Amino acid sequence: MSDLPAIIDYPHGVSAVDTGYTRPHMTASHLLVEEGRAAFVDTGPNSAVPALLEALEQHELTPGAVDLVLLTHVHLDHAGGAGELLMALPNATAVLHPRGARHMADPSRLEAGSRAVYGDAAYEHMYGSLRPIPAERIRTVTDGEVLELAGRPLHFMHTEGHARHHYCILDEAHDLIFSGDSFGLSYREFDSAAGEFILPSTTPVQFDPDAALATVDRLMSHDPEAIFLTHYSRVRDLARLADDLKDDIRVYADLARGAARTDAPEQELRAALRARLFERLDAHGVADDARWRDSILENDIELNTQGLLVWLKRSGDS
Repeated sequence: MSDLPAIIDYPHGVSAVDTGYTRPHMTASHLLVEEGRAAFVDTGPNSAVPALLEALEQHELTPGAVDLVLLTHVHLDHAGGAGELLMALPNATAVLHPRGARHMADPSRLEAGSRAVYGDAAYEHMYGSLRPIPAERIRTVTDGEVLELAGRPLHFMHTEGHARHHYCILDEAHDLIFSGDSFGLSYREFDSAAGEFILPSTTPVQFDPDAALATVDRLMSHDPEAIFLTHYSRVRDLARLADDLKDDIRVYADLARGAARTDAPEQELRAALRARLFERLDAHGVADDARWRDSILENDIELNTQGLLVWLKRSGDS
């Protein structure tokens, strides 16, 4: 297992804060600090709020120093705790994609949909009741818009593929990108002598492989020095990772098409995705422990399976 600390400080006033979602080092919120002012990129669920406030205290900041809560998209592992966090941050504005803003002002549909997927007991354990964000504390950003954190320009890019309400943030002065789920998932447990390992996130209900490929190319066109993922934090071997990610997006789409032609598409696709991941982990030099690998990847494999099947049904591509 990873021995990462709960808070990792990087250069340029960036820190990763473990939100504690489902397991250690699964989901990070990123704290940006500039000239005594602060922003969070993604929040995790309600249960993460104490950790985020503790991160402020450790960096000698008060809750009043936070100006922006930047929500890359409204999936609950990224934004479920935003309403609760905003209650503790008197000066902060939540910044959202225009398609996601209404779901934070009235999260009832988000909550109902997640309860339908997970069941009430599991939902309550993971997320709890979602607190609406008052409309006057929400700001939407257009594609290409720039906001500043104490004079530090943050460029917003609408990035479809994972979700239609997704944006990424370019910190141009430092050649950094905060990618939410648009540049996949890279768990630090799978780092090896070969470097970082990456996989796509094809979760329901808006995954689109062509848009996802275009988004990876758009992010790489800015020649970033590092990309910060919500799952899990900084990656830097970007040319290789981008190639691996695009290869997997194409392969996953092909596996979904193949599974759709069988009598049990869901079971076939789930098995095929697991086999693909295990083959890549073998090649990457990751410990050959199936139970341990499954403990990290089982949820992603399930969500990716469902998302690919939804995409096939929506697109008629089979």
